[in-house]
Formats: sequence, structure tokens, C-alpha cells
Amino acid sequence: MVSGVNDQRVVVAAPEAEEMAVPVELLNPNGLPKPDMYRQVAVASGSRTVFLAGQVARTEAGKPVGAGDLAAQVEQAYLNVATALAAVGGSFDDVAKLTLYVVDWSNEKMAALGAGVQRAAARLGVDPIKPVTLIPVAALGEPDLLIEVDAVAVLQ
Repeated sequence: MVSGVNDQRVVVAAPEAEEMAVPVELLNPNGLPKPDMYRQVAVASGSRTVFLAGQVARTEAGKPVGAGDLAAQVEQAYLNVATALAAVGGSFDDVAKLTLYVVDWSNEKMAALGAGVQRAAARLGVDPIKPVTLIPVAALGEPDLLIEVDAVAVLQ
């Protein structure tokens, strides 16, 4: 048990794992800011750690999604994270940490970023609030990409 936490404790588990121990506990401890868009800490207790390659706005066939549209690209990248985790028996609920690489980041892009996250969450039926680090970058691997999402998940 982690001491010194407030009411913003969120416990997540894949629906099929309800009888099993929860692999990732998310919280905002007292003494730290309590942001709405992410959690400060993830405590992982599962037995399998999954590291995903950075996910971008591409379909299964490799076709670009959302040219010039950050919200659409965020949504597709989050959906791709969920698809990758499903392939190993997990779900987005198992994510312990996200890193977002955003091209030419500015605070004006926050609304589009949030909209894409919320659209993906609605489609997946999950709580998207995770510990997250946003790293501004000059460019990504292909010129049309606006965001890349790196995820670490913990499964039972």
C-alpha cells in the first residue's frame, strides 16, 4: 500500500481479469500537483512488462490517418496502442506509462491532444488518464506524423 495519497486513486484491470490482482494502480500522491489529464504515479504489480514500439497514425495496412489533424492522429495512435496490447492478452487499462512525442508542441495544441485522447477513450471504453510525459520534437520518422505514442504496460 502506498501512503500519503489522496482520493485520486484509480485502480485499473482488464475486464476479464476482475478476479485477479490488479497489475497497475494509478495515483496522485499528496504533495504533488493533481492534474486532470494524467496521474503522477503508476505502481505495477503484474508479472509481465510489455514495451511497445512508438505507435503512430497508421492503419493496419500502413496508410496515413489524419494528415495535418493532431486530434485524429492522437486517436489513431492510442487505438494502435490498444491493438498492440490486445495481441499479447492486454488492454489499454494495463498501460503503466505513456510518452508522447509531439512535433512543434505549443500550449495551443493541448485542446487537439485532449480531443484525440478522449475520442480514443470513448471508442475503447477506457479511462485514458495515465502517467504521461510529453516531449516536444522537431520531427518524427515520416514528415506527415504529428505524434508518436510510446507505451509500457504491465500484465498478470
